[in-house]
Amino acid sequence: MPETDFSIRSFKGGFDNNLSYLVSCLRTGNQLIVDAALPLKELRPFINRRGLIAVMITHTHGDHIQYLKEYVDAYPNLVVIIFKESKEKIKSNYIKPVTDQEIVTVGQLSIEIIHTPGHHPDSLCFYIENVLFTGDTLFVGRTGRTVGIKSDTKDLYHSVFEKIMKLPKDTVLYPGHDYGKKMSITLEENIKISSLLQAKDEKDFLKKMKDYEKNRTKGS
Repeated sequence: MPETDFSIRSFKGGFDNNLSYLVSCLRTGNQLIVDAALPLKELRPFINRRGLIAVMITHTHGDHIQYLKEYVDAYPNLVVIIFKESKEKIKSNYIKPVTDQEIVTVGQLSIEIIHTPGHHPDSLCFYIENVLFTGDTLFVGRTGRTVGIKSDTKDLYHSVFEKIMKLPKDTVLYPGHDYGKKMSITLEENIKISSLLQAKDEKDFLKKMKDYEKNRTKGS
């Protein structure tokens, strides 16, 4: 990965090989967490003396906010960044509701918010320089699933193909679960290994998703 102004430390665990990330601004020392999917004790040894500035929620499925209260209780000034229509789903002293294409800053890092409904209506991706935290919208080797009550496969198509796929192909993807052969991947490489990301159009994507679910084995 090219030289950046931040570092990323990945943590795996939680409900189902969840991935949480601790991102540190190398210029200011300020830190943020992407998803509160693991207990605070797992991350605390790597949180610097300045403490956390923010926790960014990719979506409000329970496994991604499971330990949010631990973080909020331990860091009372912690800002919770969440999609605007889901702000009532959490409790915190400081909530920053965000919308599509909004820019938020942590330290000297500028983070673009990308609203990516499909897997869940409030799904967000976070774009920092050449890195995209994708939550459950996009995994290594495939997209997220759309089997939930509020999921929508057409919405997922538009989120992935009209937003994520428009990013530079060297963008590095950091998903919300470790479901692939490795924990992160470039967008270009992911397209090469995923038949779902090779769909010709919306109709083809819907068919590929249907076939994927029909032939899916547990854990894939």
